[in-house]
Amino acid sequence: MNQAEASTGQGTAPGGPLEGVRVVEMGQLIAGPFCGQVLGDLGAEVVKIEEPRTGDPMRQWGQARVEGDSLWWSVLGRNKKSVALNLRDERGQELARQLVTTADIVIENFRPGSLEKWGLDYETLSADNPGLVMVRVSGFGQTGPYATRPGYGSIGEAMGGLRHVVGDPAQPPARVGISLGDSLAGVFAALGALAALHERTRSGRGQVVDASIYESVLGVMEALVPDWTVGGVQRERTGAILPKIAPSNVYPTAEGQWVIVAANQDTVFRRLSQAMGDPGLADDERFSTHVARGERQAELDEMVAEFTLRHTAEELIDLLNEHAVPVGKIFRVADMLVDPQFRARDSIVEVERQDREPIHMQNAFPRLSRTDSRVRWTGPPLGQHTDEVLQQAGVAPDRLPGLRQDGVIR
Repeated sequence: MNQAEASTGQGTAPGGPLEGVRVVEMGQLIAGPFCGQVLGDLGAEVVKIEEPRTGDPMRQWGQARVEGDSLWWSVLGRNKKSVALNLRDERGQELARQLVTTADIVIENFRPGSLEKWGLDYETLSADNPGLVMVRVSGFGQTGPYATRPGYGSIGEAMGGLRHVVGDPAQPPARVGISLGDSLAGVFAALGALAALHERTRSGRGQVVDASIYESVLGVMEALVPDWTVGGVQRERTGAILPKIAPSNVYPTAEGQWVIVAANQDTVFRRLSQAMGDPGLADDERFSTHVARGERQAELDEMVAEFTLRHTAEELIDLLNEHAVPVGKIFRVADMLVDPQFRARDSIVEVERQDREPIHMQNAFPRLSRTDSRVRWTGPPLGQHTDEVLQQAGVAPDRLPGLRQDGVIR
């Protein structure tokens, strides 16, 4: 199956569900651009405005580079058109305003106040485009005493409560190994943009979507707040387990691999007991109920670990699947590339690159049955689409050489 087939899905229409929606992305780094990536994956035309000299810093970030280029940018910049335009120059600001008149959505994640300083605030832009939806992604939101503070994803993760509960309880708070706060803010921002577009069909008017990183993290923190305010329970770091949820942990296998077994529900624990060769365990009053198992979590985990150590990971997975017990390996990319589930759903696709070797990356999600999301191209070279996009917006071609010579565009 080639990349186009892999990413669109068999029997789907060629255009994504957001085909015909134009997005102008003014953000940089991760949170705003991830919102643009989500919308682009769903078929929107995403025009990314970048600083002409260096472009988005994400072009340089990441652990792996090929010929000096960041592989991270290949993913974060995918499905976007690159316009190199200096927003700190009055002529660049004028060109941006002209471009935005053609847009449905503008995404930005500069420090609050920056767009106002450049004459690119919502009131100014919406005067010429009343249906415009502006998505503003920031560390702390557009209002409140912290609004103008610099706020990276790590700070939002800490403030939103995530960092306090991640890691070994005997160690300082840890981080998840990805920029989760930024990505969550991007997803919530995209959700807000789509909600505003839907509302526009009724009112004919756009509006501002205010997505903060710390609130996006807070939004996925389950019952963290009422646990404390009503139950008097402060959630703490618990490592690989959730307190009182047992058995549900990472367990060792005979060849040294680790697997996750999640059998905390009563009916599932009964099936695990049968797989362990000790069906009477489910009727033992020490383990017969969810509450009882939670009270003896450590003891039960030791018993399950003794069982898992007698099997290789593959043997254990086969055995527990036969008994309908949730189980899985801790995957790395090498596992993903050969796994039949990943292959069947094209969860990872190979994408062609101009004058480069093809590159593997995660596919676009979620999947739609008729107008599916897809990866159309990887992150483009800086300024590749500058002339094309500006001329489509009505900029006279004879203006471009002078603007380029002055460093306003690239």
